[in-house]
Amino acid sequence: MNTEVKMLTQSEADVLISIQKKKTTDTYYNFPPAGEILTIPIVSINEMESFLIDVNKKGRIRLTKCTYQERYRKIIILVRLDIDGSPHTNPEVTSIPLPYLTPYNGQTIQCPHLHLYVEGFMDKWAIPAPSDKFPNTGDLFRTLEDFFRYCNIIEPPAIQKGLFI
Repeated sequence: MNTEVKMLTQSEADVLISIQKKKTTDTYYNFPPAGEILTIPIVSINEMESFLIDVNKKGRIRLTKCTYQERYRKIIILVRLDIDGSPHTNPEVTSIPLPYLTPYNGQTIQCPHLHLYVEGFMDKWAIPAPSDKFPNTGDLFRTLEDFFRYCNIIEPPAIQKGLFI
């Protein structure tokens, strides 16, 4: 049995990020407390492609530490937003894979930062989180809603705030 996963081309990844998506059920999910992870299945509007959204509240000490990510084929990270975590150092390369990454070649990017799939690098590159897309990363619940919009989830799953945010 071949367990190798085919990596995506840049154009395939860009299409997967941009296609409209929706929730798979009417389930209500609870925003996870510190130290826990919530994984939510979503699908493309035509239901031909499946994705997972992770809400990772990995910070037990820093309650504002959180990661949101959109995965495809269970292991391919298309988009990841890191909030109040460690800085990320990008690869330093002689040939920049995408023009928008040029100013970030070999640079260390502070949180909040956004990882987007880059062919040949997967999620190894980060850019500062665009403030027009994520205007208030101090509000984790609002930022999750912004992340759903960024990932083009037009029918998002229902998330309850809970006591911990």
